[in-house]
Amino acid sequence: MRLRRAACGSGRIGNFIVDKPMVIGHEAAGTGKDTDHAMMQGRYNLAPIQFFATPPVHGCLAEFVDHPAEWCYKLPPSLSLEQGAFCEPLSGLVTLLAAKAFGADSVAITDLKQPNLEMAKQARTGASCTAGLGADACLQTSVLGQPEDVAAELRRTASTPDGFDIVIDCAGFQQTMQVALKACADGGRIVLVGMGQEEMTLGLTEACIREVDIVGSFRYCNTYPLCISLLASGRVDVKPLITHR
Repeated sequence: MRLRRAACGSGRIGNFIVDKPMVIGHEAAGTGKDTDHAMMQGRYNLAPIQFFATPPVHGCLAEFVDHPAEWCYKLPPSLSLEQGAFCEPLSGLVTLLAAKAFGADSVAITDLKQPNLEMAKQARTGASCTAGLGADACLQTSVLGQPEDVAAELRRTASTPDGFDIVIDCAGFQQTMQVALKACADGGRIVLVGMGQEEMTLGLTEACIREVDIVGSFRYCNTYPLCISLLASGRVDVKPLITHR
């Protein structure tokens, strides 16, 4: 795959720019030798480490990968390699399933694509999700919608007139962050996960007056043991997300 940097900023995520051919893939699981349980501590995600498929480091979409054993985690026999590969997105992006697993009273999802929302709102059954992901409310948004209007409609759809205690932006654009601020409750928290836009304008005075915390989340650290536990126990079921091979 070859991506070229364009004026609109394609072929990049944050400050990481794809400017030459590279192997993609950073969600991996496999079999190997000499694997050991990693014992990493601290915020090592902020260190200048190599990260699969982050320019200029190649990804893991290959038959063989040479990887330090001390950074590997063993999967229990009950989990497939496909489920194990989901430890990476579960650490940072599968926020709906994580929010449900940790007992959120109500989870609302927005997306530009209706098929994504159809999957998100299908009912859960028992301890795991059998047909979908179990969102309590879904709203298809438009890139042309005004942030205050989108936020108001999201609050109405989710029956949360006072706003959401936690808003997680997995897109990372100015408009999505503006919607997040308008949808967040006073004293709530916004977590920026996506890095779609390098610079943006936000109403920080509004955030200050309403005491809304805005925090960043870069990759993840010390989360794989918890992810493996959630998957193995059935509290998180990623099987509906495995659609192609």
